[in-house]
Amino acid sequence: MTTVLIVDDQQLQRYGFRVLLDSIPETEVVGEAGTGAEAVRKTAELRPDVVLMDVRMPGMDGIEATRRIAEAGGRSRVLVLTTFDVDEYVHAALRAGASGFLLKDARPEELLAGIRAVAGGDAVIAPALTRRILDEYARHVPARRGSSCEDPRVASLTEREREILVAIGKGWTNGEIAARFVVTESTVKTHVGRVLAKIGARDRVQAVIFAYDQGLARPGAS
Repeated sequence: MTTVLIVDDQQLQRYGFRVLLDSIPETEVVGEAGTGAEAVRKTAELRPDVVLMDVRMPGMDGIEATRRIAEAGGRSRVLVLTTFDVDEYVHAALRAGASGFLLKDARPEELLAGIRAVAGGDAVIAPALTRRILDEYARHVPARRGSSCEDPRVASLTEREREILVAIGKGWTNGEIAARFVVTESTVKTHVGRVLAKIGARDRVQAVIFAYDQGLARPGAS
């Protein structure tokens, strides 16, 4: 059973999500919140597996609420719902610690799959958003110059793990990575898990941020 907290300032929107999630045996809506502050409070109180987070809300917005939830270090993961006209919020949400992004017009099955993935510790990004997110994020990251002070987290990676991190930064799936390096997907999953542990990333989204920060990935690289 995956528990979900629905956060949206529009009551009708919350109702729609609740109806959908209540119709699925494996999900349980444990609460609703109409503001960011209420979302932070209820997340601490209810400890849901997934917080379905709107971005634009009066007072504390979804970005700040996501940051506070992530900083609390609890078990709850945040799945942000966004639209194409809020790319600037997507960049901020990446930094805040969101584990995934979906469009508000996503099909029901896409939303449910996203919730399951995030609850299971994976990251999820709507395919139509992936390149936009990476490009938007990269514009906020200054170009790194050569430095003799390599981040110790990068230095701790083996050569193969570094290659895997670069591939993650490019947005490759496990299947694409497996095909590139001629290994099984289970082997890739093992490498990805080790990479995440060594760099201190919660999921692939955070690994992408790290790869960009370290100059290991950039827009248009293949």
